[in-house]
Amino acid sequence: MKSKIIIYQLLVRLAGNKVSAMTPWGSLEQNGCGKFNDLNQSFLNEVKSLGCTHIWLTGVIEHATSTAYDKEGIPASNPLVVKGRAGSPYAIRDYFDVHPDLAVNVPERMHEFESLIERCQSVRIGTIIDFVPNHLAREYQSDQPKGIENQFGENDRVNIPFDRDNNFYYIPDKELELPAEIFGLPGNASIPAYREFPARATGNDCFSHRPGFNDWYETVKLNYGTDYIGGRQTYFEPIPDTWHKMLQVLMFWADKKIGGFRCDMAEMVPVEFWEWAIDRVRTKYPEIVFIAEIYNASVYKTFRDAGFDYLYDKVGLYDTCREVLAGNQHAGAISEVWQSLDGLDRHMLRFMENHDEQRITSKQFAGRASAGIPSMTVAATMHQGPVMLYFGQELGEAPGGVTGFSGDDGRTSIFDYCHLPLFQQWYNRGTCNVEMLPADSRQLRAFYTRLLNLCHDPVISRGAFYDLMWANKHQTSDRIYAFIRHLGEKAWLITANFSPSDTIRLNLHIPDHYWDSSGQSKDILRGATELLPGREINPGIKFSTQLNGLELILPPHSSGIISMQQS
Repeated sequence: MKSKIIIYQLLVRLAGNKVSAMTPWGSLEQNGCGKFNDLNQSFLNEVKSLGCTHIWLTGVIEHATSTAYDKEGIPASNPLVVKGRAGSPYAIRDYFDVHPDLAVNVPERMHEFESLIERCQSVRIGTIIDFVPNHLAREYQSDQPKGIENQFGENDRVNIPFDRDNNFYYIPDKELELPAEIFGLPGNASIPAYREFPARATGNDCFSHRPGFNDWYETVKLNYGTDYIGGRQTYFEPIPDTWHKMLQVLMFWADKKIGGFRCDMAEMVPVEFWEWAIDRVRTKYPEIVFIAEIYNASVYKTFRDAGFDYLYDKVGLYDTCREVLAGNQHAGAISEVWQSLDGLDRHMLRFMENHDEQRITSKQFAGRASAGIPSMTVAATMHQGPVMLYFGQELGEAPGGVTGFSGDDGRTSIFDYCHLPLFQQWYNRGTCNVEMLPADSRQLRAFYTRLLNLCHDPVISRGAFYDLMWANKHQTSDRIYAFIRHLGEKAWLITANFSPSDTIRLNLHIPDHYWDSSGQSKDILRGATELLPGREINPGIKFSTQLNGLELILPPHSSGIISMQQS
């Protein structure tokens, strides 16, 4: 029986951190840092019991940081090209190593990572790590394993903007000029200058020697054979040097027996590379999963055809649910999302939080954890495709305020040493239980546990989807979304009230077309039962059956899953 993929994303640096002090722009010594070893058997068992099938270990590969390990021969990167004290996990400094911050014994860091992979395998949780193919840190320097080719850029022709076999793009005769704002950041005024001549293009396709503060100025764009400066002509035959190097990176980590790659900014890399590389990785590892971070809906099918299993559904379902929660769109707009996908639904990765997005509880988003109940119920149950939970979301974690480089932007910082207070209480120094949590966090976690485990039922993981919105246009509320998932004689009615304040009563009509197309009998309405029973965190919906539907009362920010069983 095929189970639905449910991914638990966590930033390893923060997950096991036991230090509760918080100094803005603080060092590792001041604010602490989680380790691979902190993700112990108890932790993994709890992730499994939550309903998750995979864990996305974010920030594993060695990246630029202001922290030095002099004894181990690992210098700090120049802070002028590091965002925050800890550094961005997406400014890779060595594609063939794990980050030293995450090890108890730094010389044994790779062994500690491999032991974590083994622990995950022992509880049958798949592991996903980031593959960052579009850009790397400005001070990239790999201690490459035996058999790996020369360093990135080592044989580049630096006096011309583009060459097929250059690994980078160059701005000849120009020295890199970093944004003036970074010299005003704490501690940066007296730092030795960072020199780069000739300047290399910046990761977010900034082909200038003067990247701005909002550019990815700490990174360098990799060249896959597209001449952006020369009219975007492509030179893919013979295979460019960067393709070969990045395939070596993929195979290095696949050989560690990981379960898959979340591919950062996949659409910024030519789709031809993905088709070539994924095919070669799958020749040896046919079951490995590839997930594309992608924001251009017009190329979804192209990237799916290139071999990606799953694609981000950010610009579709995430953005729409957020607008519905804010009252800026009617809930019926969710129907337009799946209709626009033209059958790709089961390949879309749905979520309401991740490291790039603002926390649901933030003032910049909904300001309350209850907003995650209707939106995550829809995201998790709409179709057969995967859903993702960001660590702390199940507890109602709030953003950390000003922790350093990120400022107060509504997100959990990926740049700074910090901690998640509620998650830390749940982690409880490795015992991983709810004893230290406030009541509302306990209740929220119980709701997510129930919801995610229901997703493994075949009616969700394999069943068909039937949208009820077209048959209920007579309803006065624009904050309700409703649909049915069905398989054989089994049918679940799923409803969500996106309103933060209104209890909504409606007579939900199930049209004859549904009964005819599903082959089910209206008699199943007589055996309707609620699968998400009333709790303080998600007040139960009230319903009564009618000849051709149900009468429902839905409290604010609530969801319901009603099983309609043959009587």
